[in-house]
Amino acid sequence: MSMVRFLVGLMFFAVSAVAHAQQTGGTLVIVPGYGEVKQANDEARATLMIEEQDKDKAAAASRVNLKMKQGTDIVRKEDPQAVLKTRGYYTYPVYADDPVQPRQTNRVRQPVSWRVGQYLEVTTPNLASLPKTISAAQRILALNSLHFGLTESTSKKLEEQRIAAAYRNLTDRIAAVAKAMGRNPSDAAIETVDFEASGAYAQDTAPAAKAMRAPMEVMQVEEPSFEPGETTLGMRVVGKVRFR
Repeated sequence: MSMVRFLVGLMFFAVSAVAHAQQTGGTLVIVPGYGEVKQANDEARATLMIEEQDKDKAAAASRVNLKMKQGTDIVRKEDPQAVLKTRGYYTYPVYADDPVQPRQTNRVRQPVSWRVGQYLEVTTPNLASLPKTISAAQRILALNSLHFGLTESTSKKLEEQRIAAAYRNLTDRIAAVAKAMGRNPSDAAIETVDFEASGAYAQDTAPAAKAMRAPMEVMQVEEPSFEPGETTLGMRVVGKVRFR
């Protein structure tokens, strides 16, 4: 008697499964996926700067030009692999802090001095000598910002791994969805795969450089310590799956 009940229950389960599969036949399912790879950073982008202030605008500009040339020559000597780019040359007046009297609102204020500065962007894959290079440059220039990332060649090499990881995650999710619907993963036919550039590999825009006084004296600077860290490259993918 128990065997009969078992067979009846088995038949009922089989019929229910077939009915459920028929109900989900032709269903279109949108399945998202995501994959990522991690890689140690192999490139540094440092921003060095110089700023001078003087009552004579020409004198301030002359010192900035001289020190920037000296600092650039130091970086080139310490790291021949570095790619250099000068940017952000600025000149603006500095006024006294004395308040303007109410009856003198139309008075043209005269600057008490001039502030002149310039930035030098250094991009290099030579991380081993980076502390030594920055230390040497800091004898004249100031370190304004430092960011680590991946070289273009490394990013290209990781592209295939990033795509494969995203697609593998998508197929795993499709199998999980099929199981939840009581279907066989082989019943799922992928109609569309949309690889979406998520932008996760792009480095954040560097913050705007803040003006700061550079040291007036040339002196020996101890080497700084840097930890390049790693970068995570991610990719999103969306699949349209139809069950037979």
